[in-house]
Formats: sequence, structure tokens, C-alpha cells
Amino acid sequence: MTPSPASRTDARRHHDPSVRGFASDNYAGAHPEILAALALANGGHQVAYGEDEYTEHLQRVMHSHFGPTAEAFPVFNGTGANVTALQALTDRWGAVICAESAHINVDECGAPERMGGLKLLTVPTPDGKLTPELIDRQAYGWDDEHRAMPQVVSITQNTELGTVYTPEEIRAIVDHAHGLGMKVHLDGARLANAAASLNVPMRTFTNAVGVDVLSYGGTKNGMLFGEAVVVLNPDAVSHLKHLRKMSMQLASKMRFVSVQLEALLTRDLWLRNARHANAMAQRLAEGVRAVDGVEILHPVQANAVFARLPHEVTRRLQERFRFYFWDEAAGDVRWMCAFDTTEEDVDTFLQALKEEMAR
Repeated sequence: MTPSPASRTDARRHHDPSVRGFASDNYAGAHPEILAALALANGGHQVAYGEDEYTEHLQRVMHSHFGPTAEAFPVFNGTGANVTALQALTDRWGAVICAESAHINVDECGAPERMGGLKLLTVPTPDGKLTPELIDRQAYGWDDEHRAMPQVVSITQNTELGTVYTPEEIRAIVDHAHGLGMKVHLDGARLANAAASLNVPMRTFTNAVGVDVLSYGGTKNGMLFGEAVVVLNPDAVSHLKHLRKMSMQLASKMRFVSVQLEALLTRDLWLRNARHANAMAQRLAEGVRAVDGVEILHPVQANAVFARLPHEVTRRLQERFRFYFWDEAAGDVRWMCAFDTTEEDVDTFLQALKEEMAR
């Protein structure tokens, strides 16, 4: 039978799907349930720029997770979510206090500062986590016209070092920041992994403790693409719709971002994916601890394992598996697990690590 034009394709597979790595949860493909949701949303015409049925329904889904005042603004990516959210929380002269290791400081190519016009006031942290005392190192000078005004505290859950804030720790930060007249933004690129680690609903450490705005991450948790800015406190933001467009984050066919978030959040796909990724990281960490000469650097609380091993071993291992140095000078590496990491993947990697350490 000759295929119809709609089913015919000239696309070919250009990669080996058996190749696995531990470089990033961004390396994983899309979960089959996400792909099915995209197909469900396809066909026919829907109003563009977020006036579609899927984006409208997404708001109700977000209410079930983050309370009745939550409003979701789907965007393309995590940097876009962070930059858009932080602009909506600040004045032109505003500054954002964050950990020195924060993604907005280290891995966004200066976008918050260059694209958002924000000053980042960074604080060194031993474990990626801010505290009220650490915030106070930068929380001053509101009436000094020579200094960018601290207006927002931005935290990451879980942190860039794989550590997880407890709800009590975030509440202390929120209460302290609000007491100083500042707002709180939470970068939740791996929010699901943190909730799975803590075994609590996501609301427990977001709207329930007073976080104002959340960047919700879907890509690292099984989506094809897309994140969302979730406004938890409507009084904290200004002109977010306009800022999203100006920041080049307004999707014309928004239904294809919204339906992915709906598929992730309506039932428990977000939690299943996160629990599995976290469990694979625990399996990896257990195996690594049994290898002499390899040191785990931080508590393994989500889906990341940070380790230190001889430089030459890392180079040889990288020829067999893709992963990154975290601090090349120190010999520190990061190994990430994803929703599709298997026990066999972990065990094969551990065997390769043992072989390279023994050489």
C-alpha cells in the first residue's frame, strides 16, 4: 500500500539508541506518554499564543499542585523561564541574591544580566544552599543609589550540587527575605526530583512556605521541550505576559508545551520519572562508594552524583561514557541519572569505573 502524504517521511535515525551516558538528564529522549500527549494535541486548529484549550486546562492542573492562585506561563526553556520570572519580580535597578553556584550565575551565559538587565549578587555556599545568614552578606544598601538594590532571593531546588532544601529551610529563607522587603524566586528545573527525594507534594516547599514565583522544569523530567513560569503570588509580579513576549519565550503553538506539562502533572508521571532517576543515582552512589580511590563529594539526595577521581581515569572513562568535569582542576566530575536510566546502565558504568581505576 502506498503511504498517504501524511504518513510518509524522509526522516532517518541518525543516532544509536543503545548509547548511554551520565552527562545530563537533558540527554534523555521524551517519555512515551509525553509523545502520546503531543499526538493527542495535534490536528485541527487551536488559537495561538496560549489562547488554546490545552493551556486553559493547564491552569487547573497547576492549581491542584500549587494552589488556587497559581498561574502558569509556558515557555521554551529553563533560562527563558528564569530570566522572564526575575524580570517580573524586579525594578530596572533591582538585584538578585543567589548562590555562587546557581544556574542563573554559572550556566546561563550572563542572560539574567545581559538580557534581563539584572545584577546578580552571589554568595559562596558549601553545599549549594542559601541560608538567612548567607543572604545577609548581600542584603544591604537599599537606599544607596550607588549599589544595585537587592529585591529578590533566588534559590534552586534541588541545587546545582544535587542537594535538597527541606521545607523548613525554604520557609526560613522566605520569611527572612519577605521580612527585608524582598521576594523569593525558586528555580525548579529539577523540582520533581526534590519532591521525590523529600517524599512530599511540591506545594509543601513552594506555595505552602511562601515562595512568590517558580520556574517549573519539565525537560529534565521527561518532556520533549518546555518549562513554565508559575506565579504563586500574583501581587509579587508585574507585566509577566509582556515580559515573556519581549524575552522571546512566547510560543505561538503553545498547546504543544501545555499538553506536555498536563501529561506530566495530571497523574503521577512527574513523580514516577523523578523517583526512578533518584533511585538510579542512589544505586550509582552505592556502587561508587565500594570503589577505592573514588570520593563522593556531596550528599546524593536527588539524581546527581558528584565525585572526585584521578584525572587520567576520568579521561579514559569519558572515552567509554559521556559525562562532564565539574571542576577539572580538582578532578571533580558530575554523573547524572535520568528517567530512562536503567539498572543495567548503572552497573555497566560501575564495571567500567572499576576497570579504569584498576589500570
